[in-house]
Amino acid sequence: MNTKIYKAVFALANELMSCANKKNQAGFDEHYAQLKKICEDNDKTEKDHPVQWETLADFTDDIELAIAIYGKALAKAETINSKDYLSSIGYSMACLQAEFGDTAGAIASLEKAKINSNKIIDKELKADIHDRLKELQDA
Repeated sequence: MNTKIYKAVFALANELMSCANKKNQAGFDEHYAQLKKICEDNDKTEKDHPVQWETLADFTDDIELAIAIYGKALAKAETINSKDYLSSIGYSMACLQAEFGDTAGAIASLEKAKINSNKIIDKELKADIHDRLKELQDA
């Protein structure tokens, strides 16, 4: 990923968290618009990367829209075959799908995330995927 873009996305994520914690909606909206512009400007270019889309989805309040953006992020992660991003995005997407009432979709997303997580180092994410999948399957 382009270092300049990564730093910009990381800085915007920090600003978004700060605005959310301070309940500064105007600031949040401004930084969200900047992040969205980065995503749109880099879409389908050599600078495109799943991390920017995953970050955008993370800060999207509309659950349906966030799920759609996670879907786009997953497609970007598949293109570069990044097991780390496929796992983390799949997990985040599944959590929202479950919250939205789409248990079958959440289970499907978690099953894919679990397969992809076999190739990652992050043990905590692996455990979260496993636990959430078991929880939804047992419900």
